[in-house]
Amino acid sequence: MPPASQLFLSVNEFARSTPWLHSPAASYATYGIVVFGLLMVAGWWLARRRPALVMAAALLTPVGMLGAFAVQQVVVALVDEQRPYAVLPDVLVLVSRTTDPSFPSDHACVTGAVAAGLFFVDRRLGWVATALAALMAVSRVYVGAHWPLDVVAGLALGALVSTAVVLLLRRPVASLVDRLARTRLAPLVHAGDADPAAALA
Repeated sequence: MPPASQLFLSVNEFARSTPWLHSPAASYATYGIVVFGLLMVAGWWLARRRPALVMAAALLTPVGMLGAFAVQQVVVALVDEQRPYAVLPDVLVLVSRTTDPSFPSDHACVTGAVAAGLFFVDRRLGWVATALAALMAVSRVYVGAHWPLDVVAGLALGALVSTAVVLLLRRPVASLVDRLARTRLAPLVHAGDADPAAALA
């Protein structure tokens, strides 16, 4: 049996022995993605008091997330890997079974993308998002929805695409933020006690 399958079975056996964890793990594995939406809102709120490049990163984080998801959809269709429960029908599964492919994990990809983007906004917020993204990855294996490699690849893909989007686009977006800060839309990008153009010099 491949090492990845053995690791999955070890996690699955642990899940069988921890019934008290089933409900919170399944809830987070299914709905925890909402937390990352809240983290992006928090990043935007913090960025309002910081230079334009930081606000640009906050605005680009959801763009990077969507870009990562788009790339993930292409990869998942090309690889077309079966879910663990399709290969091992007797494993414990704590979420609804689906017929869509398994590699890479879309949940891990999206959360990894958000975490990477938020590092450009606020380092502490980025670490919080990273910890929660890792928890999402573990939970997706725990509930029986993914192989371990699926979530590792998802995190890496999401982080890579999101980082590329922020690095490539934050300067032009920062220029746009600077212009918006001089219009009636200023409260959306600038809280009033920081120079939005400071990072553009």
